[in-house]
Amino acid sequence: MMAFRAFMSGLLATATVVAALPGAASAQTALSATRRAPAPAGFSQERAARIAQMLQAYVDQGRSAGGVVQVMHDGRVVYTAAIGWRDKAARAPMRQDTIFRIASQTKALTSVAVLMLMEEGKLLLSDPVGKYLPEWSKTTVAVPRAGGDYDVVPAKRAITIRDLLTHTAGVSYGTGPAEKAWRDAGIFGWYFADRREPVADVVKRMAALPMAEQPGARFVYGYNTDILGVVVVKISGQTLEAFLNRRLIQPLNMRDTSFYLPEQKADRLVTVYGATSAGVEATPDPGSWRPEGHVGQGHYLRGPRVAFSGGAGLLSTAADYSRFLEMLRRGGELDGRRYLGRKTVELMTADQLVDIPMSPGMGFGLGFSIRTDLGKAGEPGSVGDYGWGGAYHSKYWVDPHEKLTVVYMTQLLPANNLDEDRKLRALVYQALD
Repeated sequence: MMAFRAFMSGLLATATVVAALPGAASAQTALSATRRAPAPAGFSQERAARIAQMLQAYVDQGRSAGGVVQVMHDGRVVYTAAIGWRDKAARAPMRQDTIFRIASQTKALTSVAVLMLMEEGKLLLSDPVGKYLPEWSKTTVAVPRAGGDYDVVPAKRAITIRDLLTHTAGVSYGTGPAEKAWRDAGIFGWYFADRREPVADVVKRMAALPMAEQPGARFVYGYNTDILGVVVVKISGQTLEAFLNRRLIQPLNMRDTSFYLPEQKADRLVTVYGATSAGVEATPDPGSWRPEGHVGQGHYLRGPRVAFSGGAGLLSTAADYSRFLEMLRRGGELDGRRYLGRKTVELMTADQLVDIPMSPGMGFGLGFSIRTDLGKAGEPGSVGDYGWGGAYHSKYWVDPHEKLTVVYMTQLLPANNLDEDRKLRALVYQALD
């Protein structure tokens, strides 16, 4: 509790930027800033003001409904901004305690859970997944034919825990030569919140379907971390929700992070918008399945609350997720409590793909992307910075070299033709002294 109070006092001591409400009688300009303490060294508040200006422009242009940014530098919150609307129709402004669906940002927590089990001697990264989930002992792969259709062949080797952590297991989100078979089995896309069955049941069925690629052959983004969540359940004897709560969420004081939203927090849940050529529009509630996957407000408030997706299930806030990232930036420790060993975090944040291509200048560690070449990547950052994002267009990254963590929460699905997240990266780095 003392550690949390210290964190909150540091938060209140930083500069806070808030977008002025359109039409508000007291609004003199589009943006207002309140300085509550001398600006921390190493990060220019004057230059950081460009962040809110840029994000506000996207709101004013109707290209975004808004978002929340939080930047930590050398262990201190140096910049926060809440821009635009949590709910445009209700004229409810975005606030720093707004709760977001973080989708694939869940993967980092599940990956840490797996490495915690490794540190306790309960698994090896080289272990075959079938050691814990027998139905995964032997898998198959769909190989496309030249004239169409595909053949099903045995996997050349067993899928390992490390394959899943690095997304090199050949497991997609149902796409690939055998997509119809995956769709017919009712397993397609990252979304689990509407299911009335545990994730373990779905994972058991998917083991019998043809994978998109041979294990270890290439980077294939998919259900890998959901499978890992089931491994955590099998080894620990707890639900994934219980394990993450006990080992990460509660001790890190991530008070607004959960798989499903308590009713008393409903008024803090952000509305999901779709960014189209006509502007942003609220998506249906709870939404429905389209060919590309589920689109809508989702089942996080009034859903079955049965499936705990380790790959894309959590809700959180910018402040909560910043604490999790700060723990990783500090080598696995925060507020005097160690969550992972320093060498484990070094391994987690090292490129594991080596000769497997991903994108120019980028690799992948044990749970998130890793910048391997600054010039080839072609955007501001540092070699060794790591991060990822979520389906609702949220983003995060950690730059150990600059002692920096950045969280950008927004809620756009689809988010067509938007680039404000990339501009955010440039504006964060230009504010460093």
